Amino acid sequence: MATTDYEAVPAVERDDAAPHLGTVVMKFGGTSVADPDKLKHVAGRLVAAREGGSRVVAVLSAMGSTTDELLDLARQVSRRPAPRELDMLISVGERISCALAAMAIHDLGHEAISLTGSQAGIVTDTVHGKAKIVDVRARRIHEALDQDRIVLVAGFQGVSADSFDVTTLGRGGSDTTAVALAAALGAQVCEVYTDVEGVYSADPRLVPNARKLDVLTYEEMLEMASSGARVMATRSIEVARSHNVRLHVRSTFNDAEGTWIREEDGTMLEKALISGVVHQREETVYRVTGANASRLFGKLADASVNVDTIVQTGAEIVFSAPVEDRPDATRALDELGVSWSARDDLGKVSLVGAGMKSHPGVAAKTFATLEAAGIDAPVVSTSPIKIACHVPSADVDRAVQALHEAFELG
Repeated sequence: MATTDYEAVPAVERDDAAPHLGTVVMKFGGTSVADPDKLKHVAGRLVAAREGGSRVVAVLSAMGSTTDELLDLARQVSRRPAPRELDMLISVGERISCALAAMAIHDLGHEAISLTGSQAGIVTDTVHGKAKIVDVRARRIHEALDQDRIVLVAGFQGVSADSFDVTTLGRGGSDTTAVALAAALGAQVCEVYTDVEGVYSADPRLVPNARKLDVLTYEEMLEMASSGARVMATRSIEVARSHNVRLHVRSTFNDAEGTWIREEDGTMLEKALISGVVHQREETVYRVTGANASRLFGKLADASVNVDTIVQTGAEIVFSAPVEDRPDATRALDELGVSWSARDDLGKVSLVGAGMKSHPGVAAKTFATLEAAGIDAPVVSTSPIKIACHVPSADVDRAVQALHEAFELG
């Protein structure tokens, strides 16, 4: 029977004759499966989890730069690839990863089965390139788990309920696939494996003394992901929060404890004032005059533009959106017939921390630090646990370093 929004799927049944730890969903990104040796390493991790008593479902991304290569191939044959055909093309990479991993698992003496998104029951809406999951019909996964198989699911893809076309989920789609499956299967944890050991107080490549964070709340991780942290996709965190899926971000290449992401449970008497400084070097900032806010953002939503910062002053509305959404945003704004302009020379630096709720003075210290560094912030927005500053792209790195040092996050 079909289920809606991952809520009504029964928990995976357990075989009392064998010691089961429950179901675990393990997601591996493109760098983790970038070549045959890394795929074999991933296969070994999956087998170890199965031998440890867990029922194992793995979600794999495409190998390395496969998706980018497929997109480049499409652009070589068509200036404007048809969205449906583009989804057919770029969904191939994840299938390759899963089939190869299943072969490696068989060589290790275990049973495995690779499934496409549609075979795994990932049902989506009809928006090609940015589809949203509307249903998870996990019957085939349950059957494979009951047969003691390791199940490998191609991430980033599904099938449209209306047209039965292959769809892709957009940026970070494999994360969303993994968390949705964890919710549907009642998994005890969704482990997200990557090339770093967890979530850090800043990008370690930019701030060498950045520290790994042991625990984050869903709200903190949502703010960090939406502000530029690339460890997990924003949509996947939203699904995890809605269905209380515990997440564990950790390294593919060692067994060290990573960063746990979960709901706030009161175990920490005092929340850290600031958990991290997150950045993205480019984000388009739009200024719109003479627009009705409801019509404006409705039109942008219809165009699947991922609006982030919103600031309204009188008749002017300022909002930001990812650089890759520029064509869709431009088309939507032109169709509205409003006066607008855009800046492509700004990036965003954000301070995130649950402790902001109860500690005054964070904003004052933030602006004083930027001023001392000679960095202008023409657009600022806040939430209860975030201060986001749009600064010139050329100054993003210095802003991150200065704020990380000022708040003693190392």
